[in-house]
Amino acid sequence: MSNTTIAILISTKNRKSDLGITLRKIEKLCNRNDVVCVVFDDGSTDGTYEFVQHHFPKVIVHRNQVSKGYLYCRNKMLNETTADYAISLDDDAHFLTENPIEIIEHYFDQNSKCGVIAGRIFWDIVEIENKFSNDKPQVVKGFVGCGHVWRMSAWRDIPNYPEWFQFYGEESFASIQLLKQDWEIHYVPELLVQHRVNRIERVKSKKNVAFRYRRSLRADWFNYFLFFPYIEIPRKMAYSIWMQFKNKIFKGNLKIIRPLFLAIIDLILAMPKLMKHRNSLSSEEYEKYLKLNEAKIYWKPEN
Repeated sequence: MSNTTIAILISTKNRKSDLGITLRKIEKLCNRNDVVCVVFDDGSTDGTYEFVQHHFPKVIVHRNQVSKGYLYCRNKMLNETTADYAISLDDDAHFLTENPIEIIEHYFDQNSKCGVIAGRIFWDIVEIENKFSNDKPQVVKGFVGCGHVWRMSAWRDIPNYPEWFQFYGEESFASIQLLKQDWEIHYVPELLVQHRVNRIERVKSKKNVAFRYRRSLRADWFNYFLFFPYIEIPRKMAYSIWMQFKNKIFKGNLKIIRPLFLAIIDLILAMPKLMKHRNSLSSEEYEKYLKLNEAKIYWKPEN
């Protein structure tokens, strides 16, 4: 057995049922001698902490008595682990790949500039039979939070996730910081993760859609002001806002007007922090970033 230590890190809050499914799905991994599984309960009130302690005694569980946010939890777990590699999973995600540990170790061994492995993410509540993909490994701009793997020496080269982002955007923040430190993000389709999300039901939830839309927009804008050359920001902002009008408002989706307006207010209020933490890409770094392949967010089985 490999001497390499791998950590599986999961943050959770009031989703005991989802977490239970995930821990059962990865239980064989957690029982390996070269793997440590850590769950961080962010102030749950549904008995999550006691549930994990009772049903999964080999899992290390920490908790906040009062919620501090999932980025706080992720930062703390990543900063405290002594593992060489750290798998980050959402509490509603699990591997469909049979031998993820061996894939991860081998890939990092063969690709010394890879700082993060981005998994192939299948979004659905039903498992699939056809797991085959023609996708090939490639260097990409970013990764999906629900299923990725850190080389811990790369994590230690960059700042923590900004907890004031609260929700969305932290992956892009980390991705650009990695680029500035000459690390790469590799999409590795052999590493297949299922994110057990019903995307149709999520879209039907008006409150949920408005919340996610606002946070997604402002996250993009935050990263523009943190990293992009000043000369590029007006064009990027104008294009982003224009696309909201063209693709949504002009087509009758007036419900996005309020979250769009709130995202603009969020950006204005965050400007002091954005300027304080600005770490602009050089012109060469920016050109390199633009040439990278887009992050692989959704994967669908081939017919």
